[in-house]
Amino acid sequence: MFLELIATFVAGVAAGGIVLGLVKLTGNRLPRALIPIGAGLAMIGFAIWSEYNWFPRNVANLPEGHVVVRTNESRSVLRPWTFVAPFVDRFVSVQPSAALTHPDRPDERLVEVFVFGRWAPLARVPVLLDCAESRRADLIDGTEFAADGTIEGAEWIALEDSDPLLRAVCDADAG
Repeated sequence: MFLELIATFVAGVAAGGIVLGLVKLTGNRLPRALIPIGAGLAMIGFAIWSEYNWFPRNVANLPEGHVVVRTNESRSVLRPWTFVAPFVDRFVSVQPSAALTHPDRPDERLVEVFVFGRWAPLARVPVLLDCAESRRADLIDGTEFAADGTIEGAEWIALEDSDPLLRAVCDADAG
């Protein structure tokens, strides 16, 4: 976040310098008020570019085998252009090939889900998916596995058969 703020200021100073150069090249025929206007427009432009490019940059840097299963598009009154073209400010990815199974429970897959947020630290959530029953359990404190692979202390959440996380992990073996 801090580096992005610095980059925004650098874009403003660079644009202000270019406009100053244009003012000087024209023999001061252009109004000097264009310098801060140009700097401000460059800073706003850089901030908008950075918001819209955050998601593609992060997806491109995911390790091989990661699949994006959910995205959250952001709209805001303070950014009216986002109602025309919303930008992704959060997404969820998983690496289906890293799913673990228990020999006694072949329909269940244990995976680590990665939650990325625009201004938030990376969150890693262990999740147990039941491919046969189309359900999910987020593994939190108090959740334990028995020797036979059954889970105790977890709350199962019913999922649609078409849920992207469920499909990405459960269909990985079929592919």
